[in-house]
Amino acid sequence: MFTGIITDVGSIRSLKQLGDLRIEIATAYDLCLVAIGASIACNGVCLTVVEKTTDSFVVNVSAESVALANIGDWHLDAPINLERALKVGDELGGHIVSGHVDGMAKIVAMQDEGDSTRVTLRAPDALAKFIAPKGSVALNGTSLTVNEVNGADFGINFIPHTKAVTTWGESKLGDRVNLEIDTLARYVARLQDWT
Repeated sequence: MFTGIITDVGSIRSLKQLGDLRIEIATAYDLCLVAIGASIACNGVCLTVVEKTTDSFVVNVSAESVALANIGDWHLDAPINLERALKVGDELGGHIVSGHVDGMAKIVAMQDEGDSTRVTLRAPDALAKFIAPKGSVALNGTSLTVNEVNGADFGINFIPHTKAVTTWGESKLGDRVNLEIDTLARYVARLQDWT
């Protein structure tokens, strides 16, 4: 489990297709404190550390994850939002995020408003019903509040701090973004299917 509060922006050091996709990610984390087998959310995708060096870790990514997430857009030196797994007693500054990406949204509009940036994204039709005004979503692993919803389109406002400490300051029109819907919305919908 994660909170959607990004704690480092890493970068892709290597990508190799060896059965599964093998990715090495450079990080500022103290990797002495990261165990082999630990989970790290990489742009919102929960991945398992299988190797590490003094300043990078390696993950294997299944075809399922590549198909559902924007991993196919990753390239050498690409910045990646990182978050270590939540520990009991940690502050829950965002919302409960599983790291199980549901699909990809696409940035369809961007407009600066003062120092902030308002971004409109388009969700896949099958996921749009789970996104509500003032609800939470995880986008590229970042816990964010939805401002407004219009069909499959929804708006997010990025404050300067978020743009400075995540990859959101480098976003552009047309980017594909990893989308994880709110866990509560998922279970409410499932319960409604049973009634």
